[in-house]
Amino acid sequence: MTSEDKPRCGWMGDDLLMQRYHDREWGVPLHDDRKWFEFLVLDGFQAGLSWKTVLHKREAFRMVFHGFDPRKVARMPSRDVERALQNKAIIRNRLKVRATVKNARAFLKVQEQKGTFDNFMWAFTESCVIQNAWKTLEEIPASTPLSDTISKALKSEGFSFVGSTICYALIQAAGMVNDHLVRCFRHQELRGKH
Repeated sequence: MTSEDKPRCGWMGDDLLMQRYHDREWGVPLHDDRKWFEFLVLDGFQAGLSWKTVLHKREAFRMVFHGFDPRKVARMPSRDVERALQNKAIIRNRLKVRATVKNARAFLKVQEQKGTFDNFMWAFTESCVIQNAWKTLEEIPASTPLSDTISKALKSEGFSFVGSTICYALIQAAGMVNDHLVRCFRHQELRGKH
């Protein structure tokens, strides 16, 4: 069976970049703070847009936001923010660009308080992956009581663009929940990972 023949969730369509993301990254339990910040930035920019749009601009975001280094992003001067807003390779939304800088500062504060951002996030599930058993894409919720709780906690720490729907997308991407459909080859591969 080739990789093209494997049963998948289906939300990536025939887009190869989306397929690679689904097969290699989405839903893999995350324990790297730099990657957490990257997903936080990208999911924030996704608000109101498709994931495909954001994913295809990922490398441009990486360039603009200093390789997703929260320390460098937190120190971005206003001229760099203005330069980012002129960059056609990214999503030029003033509120989202400014929120990224603000979120970098909040991210560093959480790291200082909790040791790592990873510790902060996984505490919400007591370091366990929530194993779902969805049969169809329509069953997968846009938000849950867990994402409501995480959203509220992130907002109280000073984060922006962290509504419940964004938080659910974040914990899906970071593998805190296994939302691969049961028929998807990744569902079983990721069971038992944490």
